[in-house]
Amino acid sequence: MAVLGAPWQFPIVVNAGDLASDSDQFTPLFNGKDLAGWSGAVDEYVVLDGTLRCKPGKSGTLYSREVFGNFVVRMEFKLPPGGNNGVAIRYPGSGLPSSAGMCEIQILDNQHPKYAEIDARQVHGSAYGMIAAKTGFLRPVGQWNFQEITVTGSRIKVELNGTVILDGDLSQVKEFMNDKEHPGKDRREGHLGLAGHRDPVAFRNIVIKRLP
Repeated sequence: MAVLGAPWQFPIVVNAGDLASDSDQFTPLFNGKDLAGWSGAVDEYVVLDGTLRCKPGKSGTLYSREVFGNFVVRMEFKLPPGGNNGVAIRYPGSGLPSSAGMCEIQILDNQHPKYAEIDARQVHGSAYGMIAAKTGFLRPVGQWNFQEITVTGSRIKVELNGTVILDGDLSQVKEFMNDKEHPGKDRREGHLGLAGHRDPVAFRNIVIKRLP
């Protein structure tokens, strides 16, 4: 059983569902076999070779049946060229995750030429339309990335491949992209979801730990 070290901050077990040495504190959200425990856009996603993917040309939000307040979620994801998806945080089960939920954390190949003109609050790891993430820490397209998202109260932190790329308090956000407010940003609980945008972005090893 191979274990990857640097540049990951957490040692990653390659051929098991455990992502880190403290994995016994986490509960799997995706079993690698089917969509048990998930609701929403179940017809728009497919399980293939142990990964969870949005079907090409399809969209919609697939979300956990469980509801979470404060938590840490870990996952691996792999982007196709120009790939776009998102992690829905405290999603109510309907509406746009980026506005109806607390936020949508972008999963995006923002280095692709078609995204050259996007707002800084749309790059990978951003709290979509509200807080921009640092760029330059995605692995090349086609390689697996490791991401950890910590949600505590109104604060959200995103760590990508061992580097913190976002750490902010959504309650302090007063300016929104395109002047469109996000009414769900102050939600205290909701579902964890994947917001598909017609691209076969792959996910695996999705695990979560509740926080006080």
